[in-house]
Amino acid sequence: MKKILIAEDNDSNYILMTYLLKNHYEYVRARNGQEVVDMVETETPDLVLMDLKMPVLDGLEATRRIREKTTDLPIIALTANAFDTDKEEAVKAGCNDFLSKPVSSHKCLETIAKFI
Repeated sequence: MKKILIAEDNDSNYILMTYLLKNHYEYVRARNGQEVVDMVETETPDLVLMDLKMPVLDGLEATRRIREKTTDLPIIALTANAFDTDKEEAVKAGCNDFLSKPVSSHKCLETIAKFI
């Protein structure tokens, strides 16, 4: 089963994501951007769902640091900020795609399936 690293500091958002993914993927959680960067190496996920607003390192900086090491890992930005500028910043940082919260289960699974 493919593994997704869920980068999410908010417990309720994390619980929602696990509900969407539980029948389709394994998942692990990072609670801040530095944990994401570290866990990419230790957990070897197949995809990262990256919250952009997190403590320690935000999702954009975490994405940049991951991209310094690999360009092969799909990273999907997942954020409540849904402005075009937010999407542009996420893509510029190295995200492969962008989902805005609240995300529908269909849209989320469809977007993930494009990459794994």
